Amino acid sequence: MKKLFLFTVLLLISFFNGNNAQEAQKQQILFLNVKIFDGKSDKLITGKDVLVEGNRIIKIAPKIKTNRLVKIVNGQGKVLMPGLIDAHTHLMVTKPFDEAIYTYEPTYIASLATEAARRMLMRGFTTARDAGGPVMGLKRAIDEGIVPGPRIFPSNAFISQTGGHGDFDLSMTYLSPYFAGQLDKAYLFGWTITADGVPEVRKAVREVLRSGASQIKIMASGSITGAHDPLDVVEYAPEEMRAIVEEAEKWGTYAMAHAYSDEAVRTAIEAGVKSIEHGLMASPETLKLMKKKGVWLSTQCLNYSKNVEDFGVEMPANVAAKFNEAKKSAERVYKLAKKYGLKLAWGTDTFGSLEVQDTESQEFTARSKYFSNIEILRQVTSLNGELLSLSGKRSPYPDGRLGVVEEGAYADLLIVDGNPLQDITLLAKPEESIQFIMKDGTIYKNTFNPKKD
Repeated sequence: MKKLFLFTVLLLISFFNGNNAQEAQKQQILFLNVKIFDGKSDKLITGKDVLVEGNRIIKIAPKIKTNRLVKIVNGQGKVLMPGLIDAHTHLMVTKPFDEAIYTYEPTYIASLATEAARRMLMRGFTTARDAGGPVMGLKRAIDEGIVPGPRIFPSNAFISQTGGHGDFDLSMTYLSPYFAGQLDKAYLFGWTITADGVPEVRKAVREVLRSGASQIKIMASGSITGAHDPLDVVEYAPEEMRAIVEEAEKWGTYAMAHAYSDEAVRTAIEAGVKSIEHGLMASPETLKLMKKKGVWLSTQCLNYSKNVEDFGVEMPANVAAKFNEAKKSAERVYKLAKKYGLKLAWGTDTFGSLEVQDTESQEFTARSKYFSNIEILRQVTSLNGELLSLSGKRSPYPDGRLGVVEEGAYADLLIVDGNPLQDITLLAKPEESIQFIMKDGTIYKNTFNPKKD
C-alpha cells in the first residue's frame, strides 16, 4: 500500500512539473500603449493591448488583465505592425548564379546566405518566399533556432526546359540526369532541374516536392540576366506547363512562374499558374485575364527604378538591352495592374551579393511612385500572407496566420518609430525606424528603451 501511495505521489509530482515546464515554455508578453496597424485597416487601431503567448497572438482587447507573470512591452505610443514579408527572394544567391553554382564552395555560399538571412530579419522581414535555390538547410537551421532569419517558404530547385532560364550549364560538360552523362552541379546541389516533355516535368515536380518545397517555381520565359535565353522566348509548351501545375495541385500546393513576355504570361495563366513573377510585358488583355482568374502579379519595382549604370557593375550589352526593354514596359504594367485591381505581391528579387540583398528595404521608396502607403503596407503584410497561404497543406507554418495582427496569428511583430501609413519611407530605413522585432514569439531587436512598468 505504501509503495502504491509513493508511486502515486511521484506520478503527481511528475505531472505537475511537466505542466509547469510546458507553461514556462509559453511565456506571455503584453504590448501596452501601442497604435496597431493590423495589416489591413487604413487607420491605426488605438486603445487596445496585444497579448502574445508562446509564438501566437492570443488576445487583442482594451486593458488586458492577466493572472500570471507576464513580460510588459510599453510601446510608448508607437506603431505595432505585422512583420514584413518578401514574396520573391533568393537567399542562397549571394554571388552571381553561375559563380554560386560552379565557382565557389557550397559551404561558402551557405555561410554567406546565413548572414543574408540574419540581415533580412534585422530589416524587419520575418517571412520570405524563396523563389529558387537550395535553401532547405538554411531554413532548417533557422526553424530550429540555430541561426536567426526569416520564416522561409522554399521553392528549392527551379524547373526549366533545356536552354531555358534555369539551364545554367552553357558548356554542357555536365548533363541533366534526364540525359545520359554526368550530373550537372546545378542539379546535384539542388539549384535547378532541366526537364523536357510531360513525363520529365511530372517527375521533376515530384522530385522538388519530395525535397520539401512549399510551392513550385517554373521558368516560363526568357530572362534579362540569362546568357542564352532571349527575353521574348516562351519556355514550356502548354501541355508541359499544365502537367507541372497538375502535379503541384495533387500535392495541395501551386506553381509560380518566371514570365516576362505577354505570350509566356498568358500561357502560364491558362495552364493554372497562380503567381506570375515579373510579367512586365503583359498586354492589357492578359492583365485582365489575370484579374478574372484571380492570379497574383508578383512585382519588384526597385530593380526597374534604376538605370543600367546604377547597378555598379559592367553589364554585358545583351543584358543591358534586355533590361532596358523590360524597364520600358514596367511602369505601364504597374499602372494597369493597379487600375484593374489585380492581386499584387510585394517582392524584391535582389541577389548576387550581400550588398545587393541589403538594398531590399529600398523597395518601399521605389514602390511609392506607383502605389499609396496603405496599398504598399497591405502588399508587404496581409496580401503577401494571403499569397503564401496558397501552399495549403505544404505550408511549413500551418498553425497561424501571417502578415496580420489578429488573434490566432503568429507573433511576428514590429514596433516602428513613426507612422508608416503617413510616411512609407520609414520602412526604407529599418536600422533607425524599426525599433523592435519579434519573430515566432522571440524578440530579436529592442532598441527603443521601453519604460519599466
